[in-house]
This record gives sequence, C-alpha cells and structure tokens, in this order.
Amino acid sequence: METVIKQISETFPVAVITGPRQVGKTMLLTKLAEVDRKVVSLDNPTIRLFAKSEPELFLQRYAPPVPRLFI
Repeated sequence: METVIKQISETFPVAVITGPRQVGKTMLLTKLAEVDRKVVSLDNPTIRLFAKSEPELFLQRYAPPVPRLFI
C-alpha cells in the first residue's frame, strides 16, 4: 500500500484515501509524510475551526510547500 500511495503522490497533486474508521489511514499517511512536511489533521477541532473560519490565514500559516498531507 505504501508503494502505491508514493507512486500516486508523484503523479497527482491530490489523492483521497478513504476507508472505514479505525483501520489505520491516518497512521499510514503520517508515517509516509516526509520529515520536512508538517501533518495537518482536520480531525483536530481547533485546526478545523481555524481552517473553516479563516481559510486565507490558515493557508498562509501552512504556506507552500503546502503540506500535501491533510487528514
């Protein structure tokens, strides 16, 4: 699975990972995140509210290279 996700991420700017709850989607993607990338989880209510209420400021805070891993 890791190899497939890496190949997809090199070809496409965005990928959606879906599946049932509690099967390891977040853990897998966090593990695959590059060391120099910040993982941003929209599961965190504070971060989700910030992204929803201040989208421009949110994107400034997580400026390019945008963390390609939004969970």
